[in-house]
Amino acid sequence: MSSSSIKSRITICTSIANSRGADPMGPAQQRPSGEIHVIVGPMFAGKTTALLRRVKSEGANGRKVALIKSSKDNRYAVDSVVTHDGIKYPCLALPNLQAFTQRLGSDAYNKLDVIGIDEAQFFDDLYEFCCKAADNDGKTIVIAGLDGDYLRRSFGSVLDIIPIADTVTKLTARCELCGKKAFFTLRKNGETQTELIAGADVYMPVCRQHYVSGQVIVEAAKAQSDHTLDPAAVKY
Repeated sequence: MSSSSIKSRITICTSIANSRGADPMGPAQQRPSGEIHVIVGPMFAGKTTALLRRVKSEGANGRKVALIKSSKDNRYAVDSVVTHDGIKYPCLALPNLQAFTQRLGSDAYNKLDVIGIDEAQFFDDLYEFCCKAADNDGKTIVIAGLDGDYLRRSFGSVLDIIPIADTVTKLTARCELCGKKAFFTLRKNGETQTELIAGADVYMPVCRQHYVSGQVIVEAAKAQSDHTLDPAAVKY
């Protein structure tokens, strides 16, 4: 991230604090103390399972909790966060995080202690929401999301949260091809858009060796497909 982007993000947090009448650099007792916890990893690493475990634990300890997911993700349910092995927990499915307080209501939001966010990479306003909720509203925020896309590039705003996070946990899956630890997500088809919401039919977790070799195979298959479909490339 560029220095100008970092300064812009700092300005946003400072402006939020000032608008609420708080001194952003003042003593801790002048504002509630929140927390931010980040869970990242490739697909099938158990990120949602870890998120639900934390949220359920907080609820069992008497804290008021709420769970959010992106409305883009309706693979398993519309109004629930669902793990790949079928565990469910009710949630609000939202297009952006700014809509959370509006949907929940100010009174209900003020009573919340913990907010869980699943598939966090799909929220463009993730940084601003977490900054306000933790720094100024005293909420504990637990987010789960992909740290990288199928090309191993930063995905959404998840990595932007790391500088303001209390803890960061990177989970691993098991490589489907050799059984070693999988740090990456391999897309098995030739689609190139960044956001392609799917499951095991399209993605698999892989180790570094099989990510590299898998990408070669995918690119070769795509090239062959393009070659086959291009009449001008057919030799008679």
